[in-house]
Amino acid sequence: MFEASVYKNRRESLRSKLNSGVVLILGNQDVSMSYPANIFEFRQDSSFLYMFGLNEPMLAGVIDIDNNKDYIFGNDIDIEDIIWMGPQPSIKEKAEKAGVENTNKFSDLNSFLKSAISKGQKIHFLPPYRAKNKILLNELLNININNLKENASVELIKAMVSLREVKEDVEIKEILKACDTSYLMHTTAMKMAKEGVLEKEIAGAIEGIALSRGWGISFPVILSQNGETLHNHDHSQLLQNGRLMLTDAGAETNMNYCSDNTRTVPVGGKFSTKQREIYELVLAANNNVMKFVKPGVFYKEAHMIAARTITQGLMDLGLMKGNIDDAVETGAHTMFFPHGLGHQMGLDVHDMEDYGEDFVGYDETISRVSQFGTAYLRLAKKMKQGFVFTNEPGIYFIPALIDKWKAEKINNDFINFDKVNEYRNFGGIRLEDDLLITETGCKMMGKRIPITVKEIEDLMS
Repeated sequence: MFEASVYKNRRESLRSKLNSGVVLILGNQDVSMSYPANIFEFRQDSSFLYMFGLNEPMLAGVIDIDNNKDYIFGNDIDIEDIIWMGPQPSIKEKAEKAGVENTNKFSDLNSFLKSAISKGQKIHFLPPYRAKNKILLNELLNININNLKENASVELIKAMVSLREVKEDVEIKEILKACDTSYLMHTTAMKMAKEGVLEKEIAGAIEGIALSRGWGISFPVILSQNGETLHNHDHSQLLQNGRLMLTDAGAETNMNYCSDNTRTVPVGGKFSTKQREIYELVLAANNNVMKFVKPGVFYKEAHMIAARTITQGLMDLGLMKGNIDDAVETGAHTMFFPHGLGHQMGLDVHDMEDYGEDFVGYDETISRVSQFGTAYLRLAKKMKQGFVFTNEPGIYFIPALIDKWKAEKINNDFINFDKVNEYRNFGGIRLEDDLLITETGCKMMGKRIPITVKEIEDLMS
């Protein structure tokens, strides 16, 4: 945990953004894997971690705006717990670490909320994403499970986003730890990418690195020779020379701050001419975005810079044609780049997206577009100093998408389908870095993982 003052200051900042009411933030509960006593590794709710810092199941935090009091609801352990878990601090001792003076049994939460409601206090809660907390909120607030999301407090969501999106120095230090682990994970994957190695051997090795240095991976490892499938979790293939291996993986620290990086390398260590040409385009898009972003610019503009870089490069290679402005405006590039440029990152690898993407990546100044590909842009709004986010352009050759567009004559004026067909079995390339917005621009979070053709080929040799 951070110092108690960090959590107290965060709660005070939240108070200043809400007019009245009671804020209820539920911690997570254990989740069974295959039978009740066989549970998944516990992962605390990120909003609870942000406001209270206590990393264990069956806790709830309450911030009473009207009466200027904070509470932790939880249970002290009994002798049976001690037998299995060893001695544990009391709830009061745990609450003190979060700067909270008032504690109650978890079973008292129901009566506390009923009392607040009877006094006319509004109960602010965030959209639940786990079944147990949906059931609990239904019991506590008598709201139908299917209606919980629409009854969540928009006022609280917006206040939490405004606090969490600007990272404190203590948070940046934690994210840097995760980025250091990512560096080791990805360089290890590069060194292992040799013909005859199973994808799962590499995926398992880098997950082990994350586990040995922190909480573990920040999301299930994406590692495949079929990089044209954006989220490919199948690790069943043997690596073959001449193919590309895409690895999208990140680490999570013991305090649950995350990293998220992607690298694409040639199996065996040498890019072919065709691979190098496409790779250099993606790298140029990544670097152009990094030069562009700074406080006050819309991240959607950065996405479009990546799109234009990719489009111009593909035109130079004969894969696309026509006027670049018209091609980008009609979305012709999205056959090759069918996703958004990046997302915020912090306590979650897709930070705060449990609140709803449109609250996190968009605001009153910018709305989501419906165009294929660009519609998946998770972060579009103005950059602020203290934002931590990903920059992850890519180029993919997806046979099913190529065939669909060709058959339906979609963007025929801008795509040279005969040339594209020569790349059907190419796969995909994505290059992802984690960036921090500074006072005047941005900087890399941690040491940059090898990314130039020379750096990768030198490391792999």
